[in-house]
Amino acid sequence: MAVPKRKTSPSRRNMRRSHHALAPNSFIEDKDTGEMRRPHHVDLKTGMYKGRQVLDVKED
Repeated sequence: MAVPKRKTSPSRRNMRRSHHALAPNSFIEDKDTGEMRRPHHVDLKTGMYKGRQVLDVKED
């Protein structure tokens, strides 16, 4: 069975985990409504995605 010869130092351990950080959510301005929304997500205000109506919008 393979066993490490030396203990991994905290510095080396943290360098290995440097890519594990979460990136902040990105938002874009919608062309039609001007509201902020996530890229590649349905606009919940209008129900549009890629220029098509994909959700029925409830009116208040």
